[in-house]
Amino acid sequence: MKRALLSLIVLITLVIIVFFGLGLYSETGAPPGLANGQLAPCPNKPNCVSSESSPSDNHSIAALPITPGMGEEPLLKVKEVIELLGGDVNFSNDQYMASTFTSDLFGFVDDVEFRIDQGSGLLHVRSASRVGYSDLDANRKRVEQIRALLSTN
Repeated sequence: MKRALLSLIVLITLVIIVFFGLGLYSETGAPPGLANGQLAPCPNKPNCVSSESSPSDNHSIAALPITPGMGEEPLLKVKEVIELLGGDVNFSNDQYMASTFTSDLFGFVDDVEFRIDQGSGLLHVRSASRVGYSDLDANRKRVEQIRALLSTN
């Protein structure tokens, strides 16, 4: 019994060390940025959503409408929401914004990017985890939370 308990404690400790290591590793990455004028495609993992994915793709999420309430520079309003939610804006110009969110426990970093599409009046969005496979829908929920806050302000 003592041996089984000790083995379990060692296993749990190793898992925790691996998760902290992955969190540290995720800090070394960077958002993928634009590829041919669009947000980078999602990898073949369920921890990414993008409004520029095909509607039949599991990664697909609706783009955010640019509304008059966002003013002349919609990304400034997005920046306010990102910071309100605890994210950091790492880069921004008049057409593109890259931000990050870091999980509390293990420090996993997720990239959230926005691209203005003036022709359609939309903000395209991509939210993805830098490491791991599944995110338990955290990126999809985050985009929907951003959508809700943008629509109420």
